[in-house]
Amino acid sequence: MLFLVAALGAGIGWILSAPRPISAAVLPAHQGDAANGERLYNISGCFSCHKAAEGAPQADLPSGGRPLKTPIGLLYPPNLTPDDATGLGRWSEIEFVNAVQRGLSPWGTHYIPALPYTSYAHMRVEDVLDIKAYLATLAPVSSVVPAADIPLSFFVRRGLGLWKWIGLDTSPFVADSKRNESWNRGAYLVNAPGHCGECHTPRTIFMTSDQSRFMQGGPHPEGEGKVPSLRDLIGRGRYKDAADLASALEFGEIMGYDKLSSGGMGAVQTNMSKLPKEDIAAIAEYLAELK
Repeated sequence: MLFLVAALGAGIGWILSAPRPISAAVLPAHQGDAANGERLYNISGCFSCHKAAEGAPQADLPSGGRPLKTPIGLLYPPNLTPDDATGLGRWSEIEFVNAVQRGLSPWGTHYIPALPYTSYAHMRVEDVLDIKAYLATLAPVSSVVPAADIPLSFFVRRGLGLWKWIGLDTSPFVADSKRNESWNRGAYLVNAPGHCGECHTPRTIFMTSDQSRFMQGGPHPEGEGKVPSLRDLIGRGRYKDAADLASALEFGEIMGYDKLSSGGMGAVQTNMSKLPKEDIAAIAEYLAELK
């Protein structure tokens, strides 16, 4: 009887943990815009995680392989260049969208949410396709990355299919009709491609984002130190106003803004500095109003 109950439970768990991909039939007809893709590539922080391994050639391209420390083990982000054998060269549009927005590999396995697909899921699909269009313009680099060093990797990845029922909100970003266009642009960039909440919003015991403490800071996701709150940055005297915050995001410590060009924020500020000024201003406007 116990064996039958265990078998039934395992069968139900297997079914519930199965991948739930987006169907290719629902993809919009869209011609990829590489220029917009580059903008989204920067705000999404793709290069920050997909850097080449130490000593590898063409270090300015996202060929992957540099170890990423997580609480469950070491990950080695893959090659994003359009190399046919080791990169994205043969990936279809739907495979890329499912990886970015559903955390699924082309082979149907669940990606560890160190890839912040829980935020990318809120992006416009057209923006995701634009990122793919931009990546296709890069020089292909042959780069075979090591396998993830995660104990019981198969069970962890399969178990993520169960976690996604509570941890993956796939609702698209919806603009607030009571706010202006710039504020909504900032909200979109911060909460979808920018995935700021992945670090600045603390987690529940189930490792889901605790929306009751949205952007209030918490333990660093790599297990060392803390991530500060993004709430009331103006009221707390961190910045004088939204324009001052925009300058900080654009110029960082080179203009005397403390703790923005080093540590965990160093790569983020570098990415921000590459954005058009109107996007930086929109991000600052949104963040400045988080009370």
